[in-house]
Amino acid sequence: MAVVWAIVAVVAARFAHTRRRLMEREAAARVVQERLRIARELHDVLSHSLASISLQAGVGLHLVDRQPEQAREALRGIRQISTDALTQARAALAVVRTPGEETAPGLADLKELIATVRGSGLSVEADIDLDHRAVPEVIGSTAYRVVQEALTNVMRHAGDGAHARACVRCVDGWLEIDVTDDGVSAAGPVGPPGHGLRGMAERVSAVGGEMRAGAAPGTGFTLHARLPLRETE
Repeated sequence: MAVVWAIVAVVAARFAHTRRRLMEREAAARVVQERLRIARELHDVLSHSLASISLQAGVGLHLVDRQPEQAREALRGIRQISTDALTQARAALAVVRTPGEETAPGLADLKELIATVRGSGLSVEADIDLDHRAVPEVIGSTAYRVVQEALTNVMRHAGDGAHARACVRCVDGWLEIDVTDDGVSAAGPVGPPGHGLRGMAERVSAVGGEMRAGAAPGTGFTLHARLPLRETE
């Protein structure tokens, strides 16, 4: 009997050790995933804001001598964009100290996003039709970031005089997102995808969606993503 109890004790100890190791690995994996999520949030916020500020600064420099009032408007826009970026960056970082209290932008914020982009000097046509469908919060937040990063890429790469179109629609159980432009260099430099496209693809994949992006026929760039209208398990 003593031998049996000794064997049971050894097995129990090994089981406890294995379980503890698995829990440590799961905890480490959660930390890595959270770091990646925060890195994507900060990239999206800062990339979009800096691109907008760059366009506004260019407008201000061009008008400062001939139309000083419009140049001042550009400076006011830069100040507002900077304030908004700081607020969003702080929100992304605050979740590290207080998990669960982060408020991410969603579909309701798309109109404001489009207005900000237009204010930066980019011509954007928006077509947002949710057909009164209820969209899960995580899907809406992902859609917002996809549109934001796609328009940021247009501002950075499409060149002067480019026009963009953002379309968000509910179709057959999916939230379909299309962002296109007619810029001459929207595809950006030749080479591996940058952090923006990679981050978008990671976001979309994380919620069970699909994404593709590439040069449009002729000129410009096109991005298509679709997100499920129900949260994945």
